[in-house]
Amino acid sequence: MNNLIIGNIFSFFSASCLAISVTRQSKKGVLIWQIYNISFYLIAGVLLQTYAALVTSSVALLRNVLAYKDKLTMRLTLILVIFGAAFSLYVNNLGIIGMMPVVASVEYTTCIYISKNEQHLRYAFVVNALLWALHNYFVHAYPSSLVNAFLVVWTMLQIFINRKKFAKEKK
Repeated sequence: MNNLIIGNIFSFFSASCLAISVTRQSKKGVLIWQIYNISFYLIAGVLLQTYAALVTSSVALLRNVLAYKDKLTMRLTLILVIFGAAFSLYVNNLGIIGMMPVVASVEYTTCIYISKNEQHLRYAFVVNALLWALHNYFVHAYPSSLVNAFLVVWTMLQIFINRKKFAKEKK
């Protein structure tokens, strides 16, 4: 029971950082807050014993650090996707629930590499946050689940609000 409570406290800190990340106006701003988010989630994942999510989060932390430092190459992206997915599936102890972070990570890693601006990251983030919201609900990381669900709606609103700005930039 103590692990569940402490895990949810770290889940709350993780979720708070994630919420801040979606309000950032630059790709680097998004990434730095997601680095903090993942760091807190790693602790929550240990306490909640969600092994595939731990591996996925560890790979995501490395991915975000490399992307933040503009060192994420196509080769590194491919290595991270393959290693992260394979090892996460190997340690998965939750069946289809454990696969949700794997799919979310592969999708988001790919999008971080190919995206050119924060609007593209927002689209990828909606899918990512939805998968994590479901996963976190089933592993009892309720603060993260609620914040992820809220962030799906919030990010979709941000996409709608910013659509004219990014449509002008494409021209």
